[in-house]
Amino acid sequence: MTSSVLSPLVFSVKRCHPEFVRPAKSTPREVQQLSDIDDQEGLRFQVPVIMFDPSNPLLMKGREDPVKVIREALGKALVYYYPLAGRLIEEKKRKLMVDCTGEGVLFTEADADTTLDNLGDAIQPMCPCFEELLYDVPGFGEILGSHLLLIQVTRLRCGGFIFALRLNHTLCDAFGLSQFLNAVSDMAQGLSTPCLLPIWQREMLNAGNPPRLTCIHHEYEEVTSTKGTLLMAMDENNLVHRSFFFGPKEKRTLKKRLPTRLAYTTFEVLVGCVWRCRTIAFAVDPDEVVRISCTINMRGKQGFDLPPGNYGNAFVCPASITKAGMLCANPLEYAIMLVKKAKMEISTEYVKSVADLMVIQGRPSFTKSGNYFISDNRHVGFGDVNFGWGKPVYGGIARALSNISFCMQFKNKKAEEGNVIPICLPPLVMERFEQELKRTTKVEERTH
Repeated sequence: MTSSVLSPLVFSVKRCHPEFVRPAKSTPREVQQLSDIDDQEGLRFQVPVIMFDPSNPLLMKGREDPVKVIREALGKALVYYYPLAGRLIEEKKRKLMVDCTGEGVLFTEADADTTLDNLGDAIQPMCPCFEELLYDVPGFGEILGSHLLLIQVTRLRCGGFIFALRLNHTLCDAFGLSQFLNAVSDMAQGLSTPCLLPIWQREMLNAGNPPRLTCIHHEYEEVTSTKGTLLMAMDENNLVHRSFFFGPKEKRTLKKRLPTRLAYTTFEVLVGCVWRCRTIAFAVDPDEVVRISCTINMRGKQGFDLPPGNYGNAFVCPASITKAGMLCANPLEYAIMLVKKAKMEISTEYVKSVADLMVIQGRPSFTKSGNYFISDNRHVGFGDVNFGWGKPVYGGIARALSNISFCMQFKNKKAEEGNVIPICLPPLVMERFEQELKRTTKVEERTH
């Protein structure tokens, strides 16, 4: 297990004034309704994504300026994805809709006096220079009436560039965003239409009429009796941001800790490990209830008829619960079994019940106290987006949020393939977390 402690980088970025990129052709002026999965309170935030693209002289002939190429391709792609160029409005009962105004998305052109080689270990999640690489336009953080997508393309001295964005999560999940970015790459490489045409059809994930709850949803439970130690500790202004790499050695070590009778996936092992170590690091009361929520995407799963091209939010976050004392005292397989239990909740009935819950309970947020989320982004495809210069050195979520981490594919500087999980914690908790994670990934003789 490799922890990345990144020092602040010193370089300057010269930015142009942000401008609107509008659809290259006229688009329908209409109002599109989001699904009841899309517009829940827990998705009303911006998702940060970053891609580090190297210079490639063989592919750059006649297209040396990535800013110009991507800006033009963006306008062409927005013809097909025109809702992203609109603004959100809220109707009765907090129902979100997209007013397809065609106003455009915010785009910033920039230049940095550095190279990809100089960035070194910063090319990963939790990049310490992210604020320089994506200008925080005033007002963009508003959910209603604001821009839905913010992009900055920063040219580097080496000929490479950095593509960074923030997207209003209510419009797309990670797979939907990747689909849109591939449409931009299609346009950048000279295609007249995207290889995969987008489909709206958000009504497929709406509540029933009448709505009714048929499942238990621990991820939305309102917690009234709690010591609140986990929640109080997460001061947004006092968090340490780090990424942890799990390569072949770390994965083998973790699996050696498990009984041979246990069936598991790599994702389940990593989530169970990180959740357990995180809970131990917080040193909370043993009777405190803790939760693990895993994002489960519906695309391609049996029983779900989402058509190819749908780019909305198509996932749920079922949770398993236990007492902190039980999680910390039991071996790793206990945590893994709870992760597996959460994942097994996925069914058409469960998804319909989530949509119905949104309508019945007024679109509640996820449970915050003691709840830790890990989103599986290993197969989303951000690392395969090619604007014409080849694949990025790293493409993926830019950073973790206070109680949300992301599991992504990653190749470290030794060229080892593995997974990286960014996490943010209070300083003392981060120290204890690193110690516990090192202990857990240390090679030991199996005793059973």
